[in-house]
Amino acid sequence: MKLAALLCAAMLAGPLHAQEISPAEKILFQSDHLQNVAGPQALRYRYLRKDQAGTGFSDQVVVDVGARENDGGASSSVRFLTGERQLALPAVNGAHGNPALLGFLERDLVEMKRLTGGSTNYFRKRIRIAFAEAASVEPVTISFRGKSLQGTKVTIQPYLNDPMQEKMRAYLGKRYVFILGDGIPGAVYQLASVVPAEPAAGRKAGAALIEETMTLEASPR
Repeated sequence: MKLAALLCAAMLAGPLHAQEISPAEKILFQSDHLQNVAGPQALRYRYLRKDQAGTGFSDQVVVDVGARENDGGASSSVRFLTGERQLALPAVNGAHGNPALLGFLERDLVEMKRLTGGSTNYFRKRIRIAFAEAASVEPVTISFRGKSLQGTKVTIQPYLNDPMQEKMRAYLGKRYVFILGDGIPGAVYQLASVVPAEPAAGRKAGAALIEETMTLEASPR
């Protein structure tokens, strides 16, 4: 299993086709998500998986953020899920980005490999291309701790035009949604991946085949 730091490096290893870094990449991978986390603090996320195979679960993700360092960064470590689902992620010194984001993507890569037998490198490439070339970025209102905050929603569908679509047919419509806001502790409010069900399969309209969400809990300040 690759470390989250390698995942980030692979996604941002130079602009594709000599392009500038896209707005989606800047928001997700080049912003100081931890700038509004003052002092040691634990950010707690509820992780939910719903699916039609009966393998759903509820779990938690905890990001421990240490005191600010001289460069403005902070030490951070992540407890990403628990028990047999736990994903081992390295502690980071001088962190600016929220490591829960990379943990979410890393888990998704491992899960896609499990479900399809494909290569994590291939899925990583498709996601990187989608961030660079086809991401939707739009403003959104976030309701958090009884307040309405302004945020940004980034949406990608990396497999819509997949060259391997014959092998990926069940996942062609899979979408990823990332909701972040400057007023949110750690910036990351909610991350989601959704595999829509095919209507022809006799499932209820709008019901997802697989849906995974990670949402920041409104813990005390």
